[in-house]
Amino acid sequence: MIALSNPRYNGGFFMAPAPRATAAGYICCMHIDILTVLPGLLESPFAHSIMKRAQEKGLLTVAVHPLRQWAVNEYGQVDDYQYGGGAGMVMMCEPLAHAIEALCAKGAYDEIIFLTPDGETFDQPMANQLSLKKRLLLICGHYKGIDQRIRDHFVTREISIGDYVLSGGELPAAVVVDAIGRLIPGVLNDETSALTDSFQDQLLSPPVYTRPEEFRGWKVPDILLSGNHRLIEEWRHEQALERTRTRRPDMLND
Repeated sequence: MIALSNPRYNGGFFMAPAPRATAAGYICCMHIDILTVLPGLLESPFAHSIMKRAQEKGLLTVAVHPLRQWAVNEYGQVDDYQYGGGAGMVMMCEPLAHAIEALCAKGAYDEIIFLTPDGETFDQPMANQLSLKKRLLLICGHYKGIDQRIRDHFVTREISIGDYVLSGGELPAAVVVDAIGRLIPGVLNDETSALTDSFQDQLLSPPVYTRPEEFRGWKVPDILLSGNHRLIEEWRHEQALERTRTRRPDMLND
């Protein structure tokens, strides 16, 4: 389950299961806090499929915190006009600082991450690196962004999921959590699956097929039915290389 902090419960959490030994013997656990003005946007992404199972196994906990519980007034204000004029509201220092400090008091973070279009581009190597952390805090921007002083004095890393602008940082936060959560040992039933994903070896994944062997006259390549695992792996590598060369030549140039 997702942990959701709520001012009606004095900032307490509805916590996901505590870390426990699984059938495979895993006892590691990652905890991720997310600060947002729109917590409802984050209910569905973590309530299904792999992220749901990760939490049920006690390998991942996700706590979503509505920023307005640290608002500067009874109206729930967390943003204001920007100095110097210009369109767009800016998320204020006080709510963010108070929220970050309150959460840090519960335990130190390995990274405090701000999701922003002008951040470092998120990629598979970064996901691999972050999956080794134990505690992360993700800050979802909104409106025109957050006051620069929060970025200067609290944020340790800024991440973008691509060269485009979204309405807020909630969807990027969901992307980051999913990408790193599935890499936690024990989350996937077959851990080698993550190792053969696109980008793990600087190549795109090769084509994949399943039953039936023939559909509307379209046949599965004979090599995949041969049972010769060495030749199958060679074919997959050649296909991955060709797909990367055709679709993402920049990856080979790097």
